[in-house]
Amino acid sequence: MFFDDWQGIYRTIIIAFCVYPLLILMLRISGKRTLSKMNMFDFIITIALGSTVATILLDANIAYAEGMTAIAMLILLQFLATWLSVHAAFFNSLIKGEPRLLFYEGTFMDGAMKKERIKEDEIKQAVRTNGHVSLNTVQAVVLETDGSLSVMGKSESSSESVLPSEK
Repeated sequence: MFFDDWQGIYRTIIIAFCVYPLLILMLRISGKRTLSKMNMFDFIITIALGSTVATILLDANIAYAEGMTAIAMLILLQFLATWLSVHAAFFNSLIKGEPRLLFYEGTFMDGAMKKERIKEDEIKQAVRTNGHVSLNTVQAVVLETDGSLSVMGKSESSSESVLPSEK
């Protein structure tokens, strides 16, 4: 249970030394998007990569070449999905959510908040975190596709709107 033999430990050490640099190289080649602030799709890929690396390290039945092929395929699929999301609006809407307006000019958007499972307290916390003393100084709060809350002060308003439509 605690120790079988040294061969398994040596294998794990050797595979870790081989997987780690190649994983870094592949992630570096795949671009900054792979390691960016995560949306749901990025989170799933990250979990899959972590699981694959753990399997390569701990499962003696998985050859190094097979494991590296699996990692390369996950990164390639991530690259293709992000490329498609930039070049095909339909695909982008399929894998990403839309930003959601939660607060606008003194009014909480109760329907949107309920749908997104966000409470007023969370919006107020985001407002305070962004340096606003009161909701009176805030024009809008938007739930972004990565789950973060963007707070726009009234002085930031301009004629060109960056706010999503309320859904």
